[in-house]
Amino acid sequence: MSTHISAAPGEVAESVIIPGDPLRAKYIAETYLTDSVRVNEIRNTWGYTGLYKGQRVSVMSSGMGAPSMLIYATELCRDYGCKRLIRVGTAGGMREEMQLGDIVLSQAVSTTSAINEYDLPGHYAPVADFELLRRAAELAKERNLRFYVGGTLTNDHFYVENKLAYSKRWEKYGLLASEQEGVALYTAAALHGARALMMLSIVTNLYRPEETVSDHDKESGLDSMIKLALDTVNS
Repeated sequence: MSTHISAAPGEVAESVIIPGDPLRAKYIAETYLTDSVRVNEIRNTWGYTGLYKGQRVSVMSSGMGAPSMLIYATELCRDYGCKRLIRVGTAGGMREEMQLGDIVLSQAVSTTSAINEYDLPGHYAPVADFELLRRAAELAKERNLRFYVGGTLTNDHFYVENKLAYSKRWEKYGLLASEQEGVALYTAAALHGARALMMLSIVTNLYRPEETVSDHDKESGLDSMIKLALDTVNS
């Protein structure tokens, strides 16, 4: 076991799906995995390992924010030897034409977080694993999913004054969506020689904040993205 994950050696698969919410991890395990076993419950951050289409896969929740993701992604890679990690999360869309439920495949991450400034003498640019990104895009196209590929923002501030104006400044540079964990996932994977990808479902559009996805649908209504992640990580 590691400091924050109680799984014994060998209980975590090399392929891992990482939602933020433990309830989403539970939903994925119960809905899509066979023979799933809970392998972590420290701090109610639930993790499971089971089979998806006959292949071992784990689902591990990460909590909220870059520091929490950095803990779990680091321990999964460093202590359990995980090789392929896909975050399935939710985000605010930065393009006016985006609809709720659209999927964003994060090619690279910009950030307001300072987590990498503690270790590096410059400004690190975290990016997705190309093969995972390419495969996810191929599958999404085959399934006629509405999806975008491009840059995203990991933002430490959820409550921002004048959020639309703030987001438009990032949008000018081509960013697609705002979330809170991606920079940590890509950084930990790169440091420990793993491959990572972040998929995001748009649950609000910053141009139309009155349109939102319910809490229930955030946990159980992301099935197209979840299946896309599972099929990508075990490709």
